[in-house]
Amino acid sequence: MIDLSIHDDVATIVLNAPSRLNALDEQALHGLGMAYDEAEAAGVRALVLRGEGRAFCAGRDISGVDPRDDDVIGYLDGLVTPLLQRMSRFPAPTFATAHGACLGVGLGLLIATDVVYVAESAKIGSPFAALGATLDSGGHALFLDRLGAHKTLDLIYTGRLMSGTEAVQSGLFSRVLPDDEVAQATTDAATAAARGATAAFLASKRLVARIRDERLALWEAVGIENATQAALCDTDDYREGFAAFQEKRKPEFRGR
Repeated sequence: MIDLSIHDDVATIVLNAPSRLNALDEQALHGLGMAYDEAEAAGVRALVLRGEGRAFCAGRDISGVDPRDDDVIGYLDGLVTPLLQRMSRFPAPTFATAHGACLGVGLGLLIATDVVYVAESAKIGSPFAALGATLDSGGHALFLDRLGAHKTLDLIYTGRLMSGTEAVQSGLFSRVLPDDEVAQATTDAATAAARGATAAFLASKRLVARIRDERLALWEAVGIENATQAALCDTDDYREGFAAFQEKRKPEFRGR
């Protein structure tokens, strides 16, 4: 089950199948995509993704899958990858709370989120050595980029799971927090972002994605930064930010 609520321009999407550690079947993936569509249609200025119960998401729900006729391409190419791409392009800052198991597709959901706050006890990695399967949903790219080839393959071959603390220290995600603080910290960060210059945040989000995906060199990136900054000069938030600075008051951003 996927739950969506909206308050103060912040959408909160909850993976709510705690008895299955929020593992995702096809119906849940469709529901998750619909929740993102609804949040976008509502014009929210930030979004939080979290899981109910003991885990964020243990990956794909394989409880009823027969490997002899499993349509892996249909599941991954047809459902998972389009969802992750849709999440990564969401037109507002996105935040996730990662706790407990964050595996497989669950790890992919985090990769597709802008900012991830991780509980100290989170378990992150590739448990697929025991299934005869390989890591999916962007895990190879994330690990290789942040950890290098040797540590990536060590995690894959051994199936060892990283704690939240180790994952953040290794540069995988944004910040590690005590288990009883991480959810509130994520909500607070999203609320603060929603009250900020979200047009500028979205410009940075697109710029970061372009630098990453196109592997831009330094001066190419600087040129795009300059053009982006010039475009922001025409926004209400840019003018408000300058006026507030000059008048020594707190800005009142509208996200436009």
